[in-house]
Amino acid sequence: MKSIFLNIRAKYDEMGPGERKIADLLTAKPSSILPLSITEFAEKAGCGNATLVRFSKRLGLNGYQDLKIAVAQEMATLSQDQTEITPSDTCYAMFTKRLRDVQVTLQKTRFALKPEAMDLAAKKIMNAKRIVIFGLGNSAAIAHDAQHKFLRVGLNAAACSDNHLQTIIASHLTPDCVAIGISHSGHSVDIVEALKLARICGATTICVTNHATSPITEVADICLFTQSEETQHSILGMSSRIAQLTIFDAIYTYIVANSDIQASKAIRDTESALKDKKY
Repeated sequence: MKSIFLNIRAKYDEMGPGERKIADLLTAKPSSILPLSITEFAEKAGCGNATLVRFSKRLGLNGYQDLKIAVAQEMATLSQDQTEITPSDTCYAMFTKRLRDVQVTLQKTRFALKPEAMDLAAKKIMNAKRIVIFGLGNSAAIAHDAQHKFLRVGLNAAACSDNHLQTIIASHLTPDCVAIGISHSGHSVDIVEALKLARICGATTICVTNHATSPITEVADICLFTQSEETQHSILGMSSRIAQLTIFDAIYTYIVANSDIQASKAIRDTESALKDKKY
């Protein structure tokens, strides 16, 4: 059976404003539909009952109840491999459970990401005069990994994980620059403020965050969403970090595939410069 979330993504551009509100709510919080009547969910989504029925039929379903069933079935499929870690587990058993969590997170992130947003982000980054990537805490490593990838193709990229320097850098950006803010929660004050300042200066702002309404989405021109439910055993957010890394890897791959001969030369020059660093 075709994924209900992939179907929503495929039909999104055809939807009216009311249907898009439903799509956004379902993608961000799919479980919110399960306990609610059609009237309750329509009110939560900010639309009418008729819009909800029309949305369901656009997806090839008979109505609201079929929509609830489809969402419940897919959620069950996605979560069936997620198992709580217990102290009695062996280290290898914990590894296999974490591996399943990562697989589920990547699948959910696939539903949350909008293809047009990824394409636009990649093009903006590829053509930017300067790229800055802001990340703090767990996100700092992701920012530096993105910098590493972009430098390899000859882009002018720099990661910053110091909150004072983030503000200083953001204040000097121009309209031909791109500022990327990474925050799983979307509530990191320093990252949000740095993106806000970059936007005031005219730079294109991009956020990489978990799919939800959060302050960082309000200051980003382009939002790239992951979808990860961290547990008490995942305070370092491995699943969400792998999803973030995968997003940047896809952008890097797009740039390599679509850049001119100079990018190919930059990659060769990088490899040549590094060859003496290995035995």
